[in-house]
Amino acid sequence: MGNCIQTSSQTTTYATAKVVVHDGRLEEFSYPVKVSYLLQLYPACFICDSDEMGYDDVVSAVHEDHELRLGQLYFALPLTRLKRHLPPHEMAALAVTATSALAQCAPRRKQILLLSAHGNAKPGRRVAPHAVTSKTAVRGRGKFTATLSSIPEQG
Repeated sequence: MGNCIQTSSQTTTYATAKVVVHDGRLEEFSYPVKVSYLLQLYPACFICDSDEMGYDDVVSAVHEDHELRLGQLYFALPLTRLKRHLPPHEMAALAVTATSALAQCAPRRKQILLLSAHGNAKPGRRVAPHAVTSKTAVRGRGKFTATLSSIPEQG
């Protein structure tokens, strides 16, 4: 299953619910899927929502009746991690696993996981690269003059 369909020279992208399995595989669903279905596929795992994960926070499972939301990232983690604190190094490892899985899924459409010091891993987006022409190259390299001043100490 993929989220891109090739039509001549154009690519159409569809929103999918993405599940990163603990072994690094990525499952994508473009149709409504309940967590209970995923639990049948991965009986030794639980499903968690990436938006609900934070540093040193307890990792909790999404209810089995929950329907995966399109455009959302989920993790299928081993049951041994359920209701455990998620230290920063494990959060970073999950971010690397997810980034790698997403990169393998759609090599032309890059997605980065941004980690904030306050907690959640959020999917980021790349901005289109700025085209450099002779005009923009000259415009961006104007003369620069540093203005330095001193700050008097108060005694």
